[in-house]
Amino acid sequence: MTGISDRLFRPTQANSIEEAGLAPNLVLDLVLKHAYFEGTVTLATLAQRLKLSPSIMHSMYRQLQKEHLCETRGMVGDDYEIYLAVRGREMAELALRKSHYAGPAPVPLADYNRAVLAQAMEIQINAKSLKSALGDLVLPDEVIKELGAALVTGGAIVLYGSTGNGKTSIAERLHRVANDLIYVPYAVEVAGQIMSVYDPLIHLAEPQETQLEHSRWVLCRRPMVKVGGEMRSEMLDPRVDEITRIGIAPLQMKANNGILLIDDFGRQRITPRELLNRWIVPLDRHTDILSLWSGVSFEIPFQVRVVFATNLALNDLAEEAFMRRLKNKIKIEPLSEALFRELLQRVAVEKGVPCKPAMEDFIVAECLRRSPDGLRACFPVDLMTIIAGMAKFEERAPILEKTELEQALKMYFVH
Repeated sequence: MTGISDRLFRPTQANSIEEAGLAPNLVLDLVLKHAYFEGTVTLATLAQRLKLSPSIMHSMYRQLQKEHLCETRGMVGDDYEIYLAVRGREMAELALRKSHYAGPAPVPLADYNRAVLAQAMEIQINAKSLKSALGDLVLPDEVIKELGAALVTGGAIVLYGSTGNGKTSIAERLHRVANDLIYVPYAVEVAGQIMSVYDPLIHLAEPQETQLEHSRWVLCRRPMVKVGGEMRSEMLDPRVDEITRIGIAPLQMKANNGILLIDDFGRQRITPRELLNRWIVPLDRHTDILSLWSGVSFEIPFQVRVVFATNLALNDLAEEAFMRRLKNKIKIEPLSEALFRELLQRVAVEKGVPCKPAMEDFIVAECLRRSPDGLRACFPVDLMTIIAGMAKFEERAPILEKTELEQALKMYFVH
């Protein structure tokens, strides 16, 4: 059962712009942009769109009236229905030229920093709970022991070793060890600029009924962010999206209070040395210095569990001094024959294809013969997938017989 720990940050509803910690002009610009896009809109709808309290919205309505920025069309129940006057539309267009952001009102940087520190991930596990979290994988006890020690002591984790042994699969499941909930802001305001932080592709929000009304924070599971060869240096600083023209928080900021997996480390568009140079201080001191597109620098907590997964030699990635700072280096090697057989049987059951002892022996022998590096964890799933594909194409049930296995082995392994 997931829940919010007693120690965690809890947002409170602001009943005035001062309590919200925002500049009145910033809120006015957001109200104008929302009203501009809506056409005719009620104050309740504006409050819902901006995630601000009705009292703030009524205060903004009085300002719009005073400055002749809106007209009141009428009443909808006990609510006002408004539309922008000519001057209001002109000011909205001016606000859009400054920033295209027209989402929920942001939270101040100080509130964001306080929330991240309060919601820092504290992992309390033992061998039993870690095995349970990684229960769909077949792993040696030694790997479980090393992973547990790395998670409890903190710091970045480097999973290395030859390809196909499960490094990515392990890393993708590490977020399971912390199943509590955190609050993520829709956006953060820094020096008058707005950066969107909440990303529905990254942050798994809880059901709507559990969210706080008119809150600028989203209740989410801890993020698990994965990035591979597409990673570029510009993703590590705030930027303005070329298409939407909206400010976007950097990768590590979206991953705060969660796990960030750098998959295929060493194959990114940013070099390993450049990335480690950029993050060596944040990884050590848990604080990151960012620069806005306007040139303003600011500080945020770096409360991210970074996991590097690579099949490259560690000495080729960075100097020994860098590698020494990445204290948790865990080698993921080919499986022992016993564990390989356990994985093979498990995959066969999942695929609904009984694996007889004779066929199990045949697969083990052929994989050992064709793979000088040993029995890789990827072999059972990949071979069963090919067999299932052949059966589907031939419109029959998949079977594990020598003929089918030989065909799958021929297709899979390089001759």
